[in-house]
Amino acid sequence: MNTETVRVAVDMAVFTVRDNRLWILMIRRGRRPYEGMLALPGGFLEPGEDLDQAAYRELTEETGVLPSHMHLEQFRSYGSPGRDPRGRVVAVAYFALIPSPPKTEAGGDAAEVEWTPVDDLLRADADIAFDHRRILADAAEQVRAKLEYTTVATRFCGETFTISQLRQVYEAVWDRSLDPANFYRKVTKIAGFVVPTGQTTSIGGGRPAGLYRAGDAQTLEPPMYRPR
Repeated sequence: MNTETVRVAVDMAVFTVRDNRLWILMIRRGRRPYEGMLALPGGFLEPGEDLDQAAYRELTEETGVLPSHMHLEQFRSYGSPGRDPRGRVVAVAYFALIPSPPKTEAGGDAAEVEWTPVDDLLRADADIAFDHRRILADAAEQVRAKLEYTTVATRFCGETFTISQLRQVYEAVWDRSLDPANFYRKVTKIAGFVVPTGQTTSIGGGRPAGLYRAGDAQTLEPPMYRPR
């Protein structure tokens, strides 16, 4: 009877919002296979390690990014034969959201670490290793959908933020312009989504804007659907 060794790996799609665009953390591989090509951070499970532990370890080893203040969520597995030239590999994919690009440092299989706009990598001519373009696209769509019915958009913000800053997150992730007044009305009417701190800020000029923090709600009732 023929037997096939199957190895399990984790791949990480780490997103942030910068300059009104959705960005993702990529590595440039320093080893075969696909040496010199862009890839998602990730790697194989070690003995006695669970999936979340492996995801955090690989992210830290390859990019220097620490898991603090990060929303991490497993969203799909990929196991097509031939997806990895080293043999049969099933990859468990995660997406992570962080409020601002932290300091990075390449290590492990990574020769370089870089933040790249998601749209640039989804072009047909983008050079990406393995099946990571598909994983990246699936992860980005998962995040876009999550913003419709959960409160994860606040994970792109700092501890306090203005409604305008939260709107800019939605606009960057959805790649859509939103009416400021309508957005403010919807956000502030959803129970537990955002909570006023009683403080204001004048950052950005103009009139002082109210500061908010993330509330206790996990889902949005009613949902906030993307403009079609």
